[in-house]
Amino acid sequence: MNNDWDSNNYTDNFQFVHKYGESLIDLLTVQKKSFVVDLGCGNGALTKKLAERGYRVLGIDSSEQMLEKAKELHPELDFKLGDACKCRLDEKADAIFSNAVFHWIDDHKLLVKNLSQNLKSGGELVFEFGGEGNVSTIQSALCAAFREQGLKYSWNSNVGSIGNFASLLEKNGFTVRFASLFDRPTEQNGEKGLENWINMFRGNTFKSVDAGTKAKILARTEEICRPLLYRDGKWYIDYVRLRMKAIKK
Repeated sequence: MNNDWDSNNYTDNFQFVHKYGESLIDLLTVQKKSFVVDLGCGNGALTKKLAERGYRVLGIDSSEQMLEKAKELHPELDFKLGDACKCRLDEKADAIFSNAVFHWIDDHKLLVKNLSQNLKSGGELVFEFGGEGNVSTIQSALCAAFREQGLKYSWNSNVGSIGNFASLLEKNGFTVRFASLFDRPTEQNGEKGLENWINMFRGNTFKSVDAGTKAKILARTEEICRPLLYRDGKWYIDYVRLRMKAIKK
């Protein structure tokens, strides 16, 4: 994973992540009481929703802080610290579910190989993550704002296309049953919505930037993005999502 997480801020101000992910659960067709892994479970909000559907669930995340929040909010559920590319389940899963995670993982080849190894034959893989073109307006604006300060902006998001990811799945023993790439402009809270989003999801890029320069970069980024992403007093993030379902042969 290539981001650090503030679990309290994430839980309080970015609930849209799991709320949009709830409809993804509808792609699962495994029977009740099936063993379903929520990979990259974060604060456990969707792990809880999976449990409410009657599944036997395990939430896995690489962030200790996020897992602490998940255990605090959902003490009745099982959670485990693990790397999506390396972890091994004690019991192979009937289904692996993942929402808004894969774009934070650098090595998709290793990821998909590990997913295949942790699924039963006939098991379902259902996921959604940043697709080609995801937050491109914000990324371009940040690049320009960093450059104006004599700095380089580091692009830290591994988005996917239907063709590339479907091919990767097929090479690792999956049959793709569903794939959709779609725009999903997403409303943020308040006048500081864009700044808050950048601090949460692109905060790592400012680690070596002093406070004064950061303020200039954020102001310039807002100036560039405002004509495209600000409407009726609200900021909208230009999300593009890739949603897929595949079956392990």
